[in-house]
Amino acid sequence: MTRPDRPGAAGSGDDPPERPLPGTPAPPPHAPPGTGRLRGDTPFPRAARAALADGTLRGNLRRATGTIRARRLAATGELPDWEQLRDAGAALKSEALDRLPELLLQLEAAFTERGGTVHWARDAAEANAIVTRLVRETGSEEVVKVKSMATQEIGLNEHLARQGITAHETDLAELIVQLAGDRPSHILVPAIHRNREEIRGILRDGIPDAGPRLGSDPAELAAAARAHLRERFLTVPVAVSGANFGIAETGTLCVVESEGNGRMCLTLPRTLITVMGIEKVVPLHRDLEVFLQLLPRSATGERMNPYTSLWTGVTPGDGPREVHLVLLDNGRTAALADPLGRGALGCIRCSACLNVCPVYERVGGHAYGSTYPGPIGAVLSPYLAGMHATGDDPNRTLPYASTLCGACLDACPVRIDLPAMLVDLRRRHTEEAGRTPEALAMRAAGAVMRRPRLYTAAQRTAARLARAAARRDGRITRLPPPLAGWTEARDAPVPAQEAFRSWFASPEGAAAMRAAAHEGERRRAAHGGPGGGGPAHGHDRPGGGGPAHGHDGPGGGDPAHGHDRREEER
Repeated sequence: MTRPDRPGAAGSGDDPPERPLPGTPAPPPHAPPGTGRLRGDTPFPRAARAALADGTLRGNLRRATGTIRARRLAATGELPDWEQLRDAGAALKSEALDRLPELLLQLEAAFTERGGTVHWARDAAEANAIVTRLVRETGSEEVVKVKSMATQEIGLNEHLARQGITAHETDLAELIVQLAGDRPSHILVPAIHRNREEIRGILRDGIPDAGPRLGSDPAELAAAARAHLRERFLTVPVAVSGANFGIAETGTLCVVESEGNGRMCLTLPRTLITVMGIEKVVPLHRDLEVFLQLLPRSATGERMNPYTSLWTGVTPGDGPREVHLVLLDNGRTAALADPLGRGALGCIRCSACLNVCPVYERVGGHAYGSTYPGPIGAVLSPYLAGMHATGDDPNRTLPYASTLCGACLDACPVRIDLPAMLVDLRRRHTEEAGRTPEALAMRAAGAVMRRPRLYTAAQRTAARLARAAARRDGRITRLPPPLAGWTEARDAPVPAQEAFRSWFASPEGAAAMRAAAHEGERRRAAHGGPGGGGPAHGHDRPGGGGPAHGHDGPGGGDPAHGHDRREEER
């Protein structure tokens, strides 16, 4: 689908008269490599191994994620209709994605009608160029920023720095990360990998007025950052923000935050530039009724966000005089066209999946390489940027950064099926990789298993070799290629002296099976014969009725199985 160029819609004055509309399923370009932060430089296994060796990092992550998990469970447990809210959120997001091209045009029209200007960016390079041009038109060499995942994704701060423009992060955690020359490691709590003493050192070294006597009390640290930022709020004429939601019905943008820095950035500067992913659009203003309940409880365990800011275009005499909205595609079209990947665009950036993920809790966000860490990042980055942009693309390892335990699906407030997406991406990687040593090994194993005699011989040979490779403690810690991958992250037990198939075919195995059959017959007889009288069959037996069926017979019925526990002891 193409759209005609209209005032306020183009990225620059030289744009062609027609261009693809972001949100159109075809063609589906991935975010191009080389710009932004949708892939790292190191494969996940190698980066994770380095993170696991950092005891301080693991301690910081364990304490922080544990605290957030407990608060979230308490906050969501207060609502009797929490599951219904999740259903509503999932349905609203699905509707918005189904109608995305239509809703984006509606948002553009409403935003423009109220005095704003809309810009369309295919990728990170276009978005960075648009923002740079808008800042330069103001004559400013500085901007203040509200925490924004979209601007991190496109690498805006680094791009502005190369153009001689300084970006001041105003969120406390983002400020800490910026002053340390670090990268965020969590969607919601960017400095989650830092403890108080580390933060104290960063602020003391990075804020000239903090002084060497700065303590590690949170209130004192916040006061030092507040004093440092106050001058920027009052003097810098340009602000850059993200947006949690864009309302197509009214052209309204919404930002939720906890510190008040966002409110300062959204109201004090003369020019406000918002960079928003195209998937953040929702149809109606009343849809916020659902999302403003789901987001704070899932993100911070709060009943509502301390600061919820909404603005609609330009209001004479109040707030910014110029308001711009940059609608960012950067691979979202590719995800939208994907049958499973489109579901990842429903993410509301609450980070609940990170806080329950056992992998993230142990390695943190930097191991993922991308702006988006944790389970959502393990699917979103490949869907947006692809997995095979280079010969050794680190994104292809991200779908394996999971135990597939399903905790992320249970925690997601909009029911994104992350485990299914992870499995699908693994399948794609395997198919696109073609004939790998692993695939050839599996084919050879299949051929052996189809021949019982050959399989038995191979099993015996492998067991002997494995016992020879074992340590004295009975564990195998290192296997040669192509099996080396199995022991890089886990030990393997030594195989038993006798395989089950051999034991089953032996006289000893046959005798054991006969004895087990006789014991089963005896137990069935004790519980009412072949009919199996007992709670499982709906019969009231004084010796077997369990509490699950409303009986507590003198025979000591086991509530879990409904039979006499003394029989098992015998």
